[in-house]
Order: sequence, then structure tokens, then C-alpha cells
Amino acid sequence: MTVTTYKWTIERYHRAIEAGIFDDQPIELLHGDLILMPPEREPHAYYNSEAADYLRTLFGEQVKIRDAKPITLPNDSEPAPDIAIVKPLGEIYLEHHPYPEDIYWVIEFSQATLSKDLNEKKQIYAEAGILEYWVVNLRTFQLQVFRNLQNGQYTTEIILTTGTISPLAFPDVLIQVQRLIGFRK
Repeated sequence: MTVTTYKWTIERYHRAIEAGIFDDQPIELLHGDLILMPPEREPHAYYNSEAADYLRTLFGEQVKIRDAKPITLPNDSEPAPDIAIVKPLGEIYLEHHPYPEDIYWVIEFSQATLSKDLNEKKQIYAEAGILEYWVVNLRTFQLQVFRNLQNGQYTTEIILTTGTISPLAFPDVLIQVQRLIGFRK
């Protein structure tokens, strides 16, 4: 017997949400598959919140910092990255979640979902054309930065534990790595 899974489109997924089918279920759509999101533990919630506040302070109104909010991608994916740094388009986001062309970069804080974030999500973001993807690895306390898209794949990975980094879209802004990954005693 062959097992065939049902693939969701963005449109069907949105209709199901509107119908209340997924109420109170933390899910995201990745490549047409519904993926349950694990509960967020304290370190994940803390670092995510602190980093989002730090980025809001750095960027002010130049960008919109969306934490744990969906983005809509053309590969039948609607993930909810921990932080999406997007264009401040105001009420446009009443009509739709940010599309790839609205997104400067995304950040995932990862411990339990590290394999998914470094593989499937990285692939989805690259295929969608998101120019930069950062993973804060909460197991090793390092920032993994993926850049330089070619043929739907990131070709460069930078691993940082100290210093500063500038996002591709904002080369004059210096972000302190340890403000994202946390200070360890």
C-alpha cells in the first residue's frame, strides 16, 4: 500500500483557519504540510523577547519587528519565524502577511527544533528568496548566519559567538552578537 499525504495550499490553509479548524493549535505550514510547533521553553521565550526588544531599539521605525507572526511564502509555506524583520508597510498587513519581497531577514531561536530550523526551514526560506536567515543556536550559544543566495540555496554560513554583524539590508547598522545569543557566566 502506498501512503499519500494531503498537501495544503496557502488558500486552503487560510480557509481552514477562517473556519476555525485549527483554533488553539500551534501549527505552521511548511511545503504544504501542517507542522505542530512544540511549546516554547523559558530560555527560548527569554532570548526571543530580549532580541526583539533590542532590534526595535536599534532600528526604530525603519523596520517592523514581528515576533512569532506568520509570513506567506510562494512554496505553500506559511511559517511563523521567531522574528521577522520586515518593511514597515502599515495597514497592508491587514490584507496579507509579509511576502518575501517585504522581508529583510528572519531569525529563529532554536533548541528543540534545531534540526528543523537548520534544514527544512533554511531550505524553505532560501527557496522563497529571503536574502538572509539567522539561527540563534541555544545549544551552543552561537549565531549561525546564512547568506548569498544562489539557485534557491544559501551558499555562505557564518558562525559567530562575539563581535558585531550588519544585516545585508542595513550595512551601517552594527548588531552585537551577544545581545542575540545572551551572555553566559
